[in-house]
Amino acid sequence: MSTLIDKFFRFKPKEEHKRLGGIQKIYQFDNGYGASVIRHEHSYGFEQGLWELGVLIGSELTYDTEITNDVIGHLTEEEVQKYLMEISEL
Repeated sequence: MSTLIDKFFRFKPKEEHKRLGGIQKIYQFDNGYGASVIRHEHSYGFEQGLWELGVLIGSELTYDTEITNDVIGHLTEEEVQKYLMEISEL
């Protein structure tokens, strides 16, 4: 499945899944961190066509990084790219 978001990302998702009427993309970086980027009927911003991002350590969500202590919702493609860059540099 190809989406608009892929045109903006220099990062390629490790995994991509259909979830709850939408999509989830999993990104993993060499530093051990990653991100879950979702847009589905229960994500923050879904009705506006926006994305939600959670920071991962390995495959588990973490709420203890300098980037955020929660998930971040209502994100544009450009904002998701900015957060992916920050996560890749942790």
